[in-house]
Amino acid sequence: MIIRKLFKFENAHIVRGCSSIKCKQSIHGHSYKVELLFESNFLDNGQMVFDFGLMKQNIKALVESFDHAIALWSADDKEYIKEMKKHSARWVELPVSPSAEQFCRVLFVMIDALLKLTTTVNGEKEVKLHSVIVHETDTGYAQGFQEDAYSKTMGAIALEEIIFSHDIVNDWADKELWEKIKKSEKFINPKEV
Repeated sequence: MIIRKLFKFENAHIVRGCSSIKCKQSIHGHSYKVELLFESNFLDNGQMVFDFGLMKQNIKALVESFDHAIALWSADDKEYIKEMKKHSARWVELPVSPSAEQFCRVLFVMIDALLKLTTTVNGEKEVKLHSVIVHETDTGYAQGFQEDAYSKTMGAIALEEIIFSHDIVNDWADKELWEKIKKSEKFINPKEV
């Protein structure tokens, strides 16, 4: 069975190297819709694959890290990156260009890592991230699967290379969330939310 949770965020970026002149030369923003699809062949004690309420914890914090922020590609012009960080309190630096396709991959790697580190306490079994869909506009989206997220030909995404600004980290209930994920520390889902 597959379940889906929808998140939304506003984000700005430049997508260098694309065909569209406006997109590759000018900072612009989108109202993103992100669908996280989870799968399992089992249901928990509440007859659910994974309680949507549990997704309002760390999963939501990670996705909303991109809200009202600028996404920067670490391979972009160093002066541009420096100025964007200087003039924006909320930024995320990524090891890949912030296209919808790469957002799928980045979010997949982040959520997949968190899910694998999470111990469940309400009978959830073998819950896996099936795919991530990133709607950049009402008419255009990308969908990424595990093989896409970890594809070497599309560019490796190392957790250590995803950097969140101080203001983003301060918004998290657990200020050490990303550091814990990078160190492969375990998380325990709450019994109730």
